[in-house]
Amino acid sequence: MTADLTTPHQASSSRTRDPGLVAIALHLRDRLDAIPLSLLTLCARVFPAAVFWQSGQTKVEGWHVTDGAVALFREEYRLPLVDPWLAAHLAAFAEHAFPVLLVLGLASRLSAAALLGMTLVIEVLVYPDAWPTHGVWATCFLMVIARGPGILSIDALIARRYRHLRGWPAGR
Repeated sequence: MTADLTTPHQASSSRTRDPGLVAIALHLRDRLDAIPLSLLTLCARVFPAAVFWQSGQTKVEGWHVTDGAVALFREEYRLPLVDPWLAAHLAAFAEHAFPVLLVLGLASRLSAAALLGMTLVIEVLVYPDAWPTHGVWATCFLMVIARGPGILSIDALIARRYRHLRGWPAGR
């Protein structure tokens, strides 16, 4: 029988270098790398779009912008240089049109850019203390703007259909 001459520090140090742990970490990394970008961009399109859609729904009754929505723009939001009536109507339109386009994946980059612009206005002029929430929205919109809507979109169908006409490179 031989005595173990390793110190507790040496023993724990050798465990952290265990090739089994490294192999598990590498396997986990590879599995996470396999998550399709199109799934991520779908989430980046759908979830913030839902927030804007819900906000738009609070501004309308049927096809009409409510007096309460106009009052909200007049009394709480107080956007400079824009009449509250016009701002309420533009916001109600944008909060319905762009989320639908974004979820469908049609004119996705344009829709994400429009909602990013709205997000910036909301952050700078209306609710500056809500920057963590607005940062999440902005990150989602920037992902769609930078990487496109992914293959689960009408934009991708259109690109596949017409790519050969212009010699477009293979998409993501």
